[in-house]
Amino acid sequence: MGEIKTPREVDQVEILSLSDNYNDLVSMDSNEIVTRALPVKDLQVRGSVLAEHGFSALVKTVAEEGPHELLFDFGLSPVAVPYNVEQLGIDLSSVEVAVLSHGHMDHFGALIPTLQSLPQKPVPLYVHPSAFKENRYLKVGEIRVKFPPADRAAWEEAGARITESRGPTLLADGTVLFLGEIERVSEFERGMPNAYCEKDGEECWDPIEEDTAIVMNLRGKGLVVLSGCAHSGIVNTVAYARKVTGVERVHVVMGGFHLTGPAFEPIIEKTIEGLRSFDPDYVVPTHCTGRKAVMAFEEAMPDRFLLNMAGTRLTFRA
Repeated sequence: MGEIKTPREVDQVEILSLSDNYNDLVSMDSNEIVTRALPVKDLQVRGSVLAEHGFSALVKTVAEEGPHELLFDFGLSPVAVPYNVEQLGIDLSSVEVAVLSHGHMDHFGALIPTLQSLPQKPVPLYVHPSAFKENRYLKVGEIRVKFPPADRAAWEEAGARITESRGPTLLADGTVLFLGEIERVSEFERGMPNAYCEKDGEECWDPIEEDTAIVMNLRGKGLVVLSGCAHSGIVNTVAYARKVTGVERVHVVMGGFHLTGPAFEPIIEKTIEGLRSFDPDYVVPTHCTGRKAVMAFEEAMPDRFLLNMAGTRLTFRA
């Protein structure tokens, strides 16, 4: 086993979803953990919050010495994240670091305009080197549907100072752990079967090995695990987070679990049982989890399930 890297305990973790697949402005179900978006100005509804097939979050950790803020992923389109930041009146001037979960366009779509809008530059951007893999595509029968490649030069021009990391790396004064490449040990989480790439001119299956997550350590309650798409498997992700941090207790599992569509729906129940084995206090499926899987999590874990939306702020306190 490698070196243990335990994030420093924090007193609060806030996760504000700047992009997600769903939104409902009249849900009226805010509580001590969940704060729904309400873009009201001068007692008038002045706008909305855009939802799209993408994910992005502003993550804030709070400890005795002060807060730290981090951007995790950037949604699909170049417009949704910047628009939602403006509509919600979010101040990104305290962001000190950014993380990209993997090199798919529904996670880096607004990276350039978001970084360009930040007053502080350059912004450290942590990413697994395979995020820059070229010639990626989905095979639909004999048709190739191409993924736009991650553009290192354009990102650096926009203000990113890119750090490639395959291994676990502590960020934000040690309050956030970038997991790096995740061990894949569960027998049922086998990746995306129709994802391919070209290597040395030859077609090969793409394991999306760079898929990663970030982890926080909430004082007295355990780990808060936030994934982008969990192509590595969300059960693998949480198991690896526990192994790397040395912390067994899990407070929150949040993110895209990639259980949508006929290739993944057969493992929904196994995934639910796998997460149950960690006994998390809260499960928050987002983005690419899929409607059937989200409903299955809510039915199986009703007292632990939280419904996420674009613009929702989740606040977890020690």
